[in-house]
Amino acid sequence: MPSISTVEKFIAQVEANNHDKAIANFYSENASIQENNEAPRKGRTLLIKNEKKILAKTMAMSSKCIRPYFIENNRVIICWKFCFKWLDGTSTHIEELAYQIWENERVISKQFFYDPKQREKH
Repeated sequence: MPSISTVEKFIAQVEANNHDKAIANFYSENASIQENNEAPRKGRTLLIKNEKKILAKTMAMSSKCIRPYFIENNRVIICWKFCFKWLDGTSTHIEELAYQIWENERVISKQFFYDPKQREKH
């Protein structure tokens, strides 16, 4: 089970828009991330690379944990609100639920759920 302190540090890093660093600091080497029912991406190195690719396309973004979050044994559920301002001047707003499984103070898997229509640029 992750400590509240660890989860708070993780949230702070994401809210500082250091998504790639949050993966590096809080995910296990063999972690996986799955969006809705898509195939999971596996391996911390690949997850960081994917996050950097997304961040490179943004002009600005904001990341906010919508509290409260929930911890039950080794499971954590966090509601996030992300606002992306893309380099092409469009924007995207996504609210998602992240369901994480932790082991030894690190995320080993995360599946997040959101309405795919939110990915449309405005």
